[in-house]
Amino acid sequence: MELSTEEKIRVAARTVFHNKGYAATKTRDIAKEAGINLALLNYYFRSKEKLFQIIMMDSIHSLFQSIIPLFFEEETTLFEKIEKFVGLYIDKLCNEPEIPLFILSELQRNPMVISEQIPFREIFEGSVFNKQFQKAIENKEIKPVSYYHLIMNIGGLTVFPFIGKPIFKQGGNLNEKEFLALMEERKKLIPLWIKQALITTL
Repeated sequence: MELSTEEKIRVAARTVFHNKGYAATKTRDIAKEAGINLALLNYYFRSKEKLFQIIMMDSIHSLFQSIIPLFFEEETTLFEKIEKFVGLYIDKLCNEPEIPLFILSELQRNPMVISEQIPFREIFEGSVFNKQFQKAIENKEIKPVSYYHLIMNIGGLTVFPFIGKPIFKQGGNLNEKEFLALMEERKKLIPLWIKQALITTL
């Protein structure tokens, strides 16, 4: 199915913005990537800023939309949620490894951009995941540590390898297949590491 001109522009803009970031991207770069002239791009999207905002929002929702429902599942346990979270995130980043670095770099320009789009307060304070975590602490099933440590550890262990991917591949002499194999291993290892850290007695 052939893409419409507008969709071609959005696909091209996503590629260029993800690779270059906002500041280094020119509208003519996007037009060239889309295979159209600059006038046609300006007809559909009047400014680079407007097009960038669309791509940023698409990227944010692409990264979080499949993850957020996990925090509110009633039928899965705390550790089942962690396992599903890690698996979904790693699969997502294997397919779109440029998204985390793109979002992190652009957060320097506008630190409110994600919090305006994603209900983090509700996720952190009102989610089933948090309630299960607090209940496990009350029942002395896990260590009494901050919920934020849990979120930071899951996010860091999952996302950082993709941010540092060029270093790991070059410094570790890894090819793409080997790197992806490591990420598959991490789907099983990260939940085990998190669980061990939470239940090991102080």
